[in-house]
Amino acid sequence: MKITILEQNGNSLRFVLSGVSAPFANAIRRIIMAEVPTMAIDDVMMFENTSAMFDEMITHRLGLVPLTTDLDTYLLPEECDCESEFGCNNCRVSFTLDVKAEAELKMVYSGDLIPENADVSPAVKKIPIVRLANNQRLKLEAYARLGKGLEHAKWQPVSASTYKFMPIVEIDTKKCDGCGDCVKYCPKNVFSIEKLKPVVQNEINCTLCMECIRHCPIEPSPIKISHDKKTFIFYIESTGSMPASKLVKEAVKILERKTQSVIEQYKKVK
Repeated sequence: MKITILEQNGNSLRFVLSGVSAPFANAIRRIIMAEVPTMAIDDVMMFENTSAMFDEMITHRLGLVPLTTDLDTYLLPEECDCESEFGCNNCRVSFTLDVKAEAELKMVYSGDLIPENADVSPAVKKIPIVRLANNQRLKLEAYARLGKGLEHAKWQPVSASTYKFMPIVEIDTKKCDGCGDCVKYCPKNVFSIEKLKPVVQNEINCTLCMECIRHCPIEPSPIKISHDKKTFIFYIESTGSMPASKLVKEAVKILERKTQSVIEQYKKVK
C-alpha cells in the first residue's frame, strides 16, 4: 500500500491510495464518515430564551455546530469509568452562552459559545444561531461529548469523503485525425493540442464521463478510457473538527483494530 499526497489545503485533502482493493478503500471512506469520534453538543440547559425561536430549534442548531476535537484528552461515554448519565471531565465539556440585545437587532453566533476547555471550541465562529430583537436574551449552558456519525450526523467529521478509480487515458495517434473535439468537449481539460495532435495532459482529472469518446467522429474511437482497479484518488473535506490528515490516520487505526479483532476471533474458533 502506498499513499501520495496530491493537495492539502486547510480542511481539505486529496491523495492517491494505491496497492489496495476497492473494498479496502471503501472501508477507509466509510470509517472516516461514520466511526471517527468527534465532539458535538448533545445536551442544553436553557436558563432564559426570549427570542422568537423555540428552545428545541436552538438546541438543534447548537448540536450541528462543528467543534474542534481533542481525542487525546476525552473518552467516549461508553469507555469512561464514570458511567454517569451526565458525564464527567473526562468525557464531557461544557459551554456557556449569554447574549442580550440592548438597543437593536443582534445576531447570536457560534463564536458566542464560551468553552470550558479552549481545546474544544466552535471550529467556525460565524455560524448564525438566532437573531435577537431589542431586549431579548439567550442564556444557556451546553454540554458536548464524543460521538460517532453512526449515531447522528452531527458527529460526522467530514462534509465530503469520496474516492474514485485512478483513470487511464490513452490515444492511438495512428488513428487520430487531430480534429480536437476531445479537447473541446472534455469538461475536465484532460487533453491538450501539441503539434496539431491531441495529447493527454491531465489524466488524473478524468471522471470517466466518456464525453471525449462520445464526440469523437472516428468509429471506433482512437481514445481508450479505463481505470486502475487497485489505485484510488481520495478527496476528504473536514468540517473543522480535526485536520483531514488526522481523520485519515484515525480511520486507519480503527480499521487496524477491527482487523485485529477479527483475527483474534478467528483464532478462537479455529
